[in-house]
Amino acid sequence: MVGHPQTAIQVKNLTKTFPGMEKPALEDINATLRPGIITGLVGPDAAGKTTLIRLMAGLLLPTTGHIKMLGFDTHMDASSIHDITGYMPQKFGLYEDLTVFENLELYAKLHGIKGDKKKDVFEKMFHFTSLKPFVDRLAGNLSGGMKQKLGLACALLSEPKVLLLDEPSVGVDPLSRRELWQMVQDLIHQGITVVWSTSYLDEADQCEEVLLLNEGKLLFYGPPQELTRRVQHHVFQMDVPPEKRRLVLSHLLSRPGIIDGVIQGNKIRLVCSPTFPQSSKDPAWHSIKPRFEDAFVDILGGGPGGTSVLADHIPHKKTSGMSSIQANHLTKKFGDFTAADNISFSIKRGEIFGLLGPNGAGKSTIFKMLCGLLQPTHGKALVSGLDLKTATSEARSHIGYMAQKFSLYGDLSVKENLNFFSGVYGLFGQSRQEKINQMISIFDLNPYLNSNAGLLPLGFKQRLALACAVMHEPDVLFLDEPTSGVDPITRREFWNHINGMVEKGITIMVTTHFMEEAEYCDRIALIYGGKNIATGTPDELKESVRSKTTPNPTLEDAFIKLIEHSDVYKKERGGE
Repeated sequence: MVGHPQTAIQVKNLTKTFPGMEKPALEDINATLRPGIITGLVGPDAAGKTTLIRLMAGLLLPTTGHIKMLGFDTHMDASSIHDITGYMPQKFGLYEDLTVFENLELYAKLHGIKGDKKKDVFEKMFHFTSLKPFVDRLAGNLSGGMKQKLGLACALLSEPKVLLLDEPSVGVDPLSRRELWQMVQDLIHQGITVVWSTSYLDEADQCEEVLLLNEGKLLFYGPPQELTRRVQHHVFQMDVPPEKRRLVLSHLLSRPGIIDGVIQGNKIRLVCSPTFPQSSKDPAWHSIKPRFEDAFVDILGGGPGGTSVLADHIPHKKTSGMSSIQANHLTKKFGDFTAADNISFSIKRGEIFGLLGPNGAGKSTIFKMLCGLLQPTHGKALVSGLDLKTATSEARSHIGYMAQKFSLYGDLSVKENLNFFSGVYGLFGQSRQEKINQMISIFDLNPYLNSNAGLLPLGFKQRLALACAVMHEPDVLFLDEPTSGVDPITRREFWNHINGMVEKGITIMVTTHFMEEAEYCDRIALIYGGKNIATGTPDELKESVRSKTTPNPTLEDAFIKLIEHSDVYKKERGGE
């Protein structure tokens, strides 16, 4: 059975309801996806993106309606659907205790690929993904970018006609993200149809068409530029003194008619409603070109405002000239491998300090040494003037820590996690219960109190993790990729809390792969190959790579170019 040449995937009157849910996960979805292009799938958490991709892959069956893939019905022709489809799940779906080669071998057997064909397709995948030097490495020991490349290679082994990618770039650094995007672009030239679910809206902007879901309903389907036009002439930028950025943004977001606002270095980007009075616009505002993310937030009804109820409940911390965090010649070796090499910097009280770098650069190692979770081979880590090696217990009482991966107890309920961590952080009696109730209210956790933490929607997992990290009102807060995988609305909510806490004098160290949110940092250290290759404000890093070919660099441009410059320098020095 052959479908119409202009149709790759047809979704007709599709509804999916799960038992026990008040509302359908997807409701009356209709869309006709064109072949040979990348169609983006975007929307906030719990919008229905993963459900739709699993329905397309034939892993779930519709409650009503149907999906046809190149003419095959996902219900009636399941085996044919599996033959023509490659699927890469949201979570790393390969076997971490198998090597790269063994994972490919397993997938080849599942697809019945043998002999010379297997040899040829393996060579093609090794060339395509640049994984050949790592064939004997355990999948669990790969960097985030290489894991995603391996997942993509396994999904492509059967030479599918349709490729379904569920958030393939989550947790992947900007350099690897560009490589992944280029790899998928190359597949389009081979005639493969791609559906790419993403929380990175700059990726959605590059898709030919976009499906935008919210609460199971389709809000928009078409070219991203068409949606972006809805905020044309309503996006502005203004210069702000660095020390006033957070307060000015919070004030602006409280004004009626301002839909959204974000910090971009020493500037603030604003999206206004069409009804926002012309007379209310500040002369310092400059009209700028809108982007897809501006329109995305607008169509969803705007951002979460600019206030933080969490910060409102935190008393002001005493600030002084003393550094809150100090890394003094930190070095960490694992056998012959140096993960962190002579790292030094200091972070002032009430400052947001970003630790950026590619996957495998050494960020997490540095982070763990500064939290007291890992002892350095050489050097010192100090928090609030206390040496984490000699005053570990006292220093840790000043620290809040939110891990990169969900680090709470998945088999315990939300309430049980809050009880456990409040005790770990030394809260007892009435004050303990008051603080737990406060966190439940602030983060809207009441509907999930008796749910296992591991089964929460991603946005609520992150809310719970942050609640557990700040219950004891720490002086210093370590956030390791706190918004990885969450949608832009939830990211804004998190940064409202972060900005509010910093204004109360809390020092925050954060790692992130979202360059847009790295713009919120007061200063950034760029880690590469275990070394600190650049430190400065976001604007200073951007200015350092400005050139005739890149006259207006983004922070992502700076990230990539500084790494490229480091590689050139290292090569000139003979690989030192």
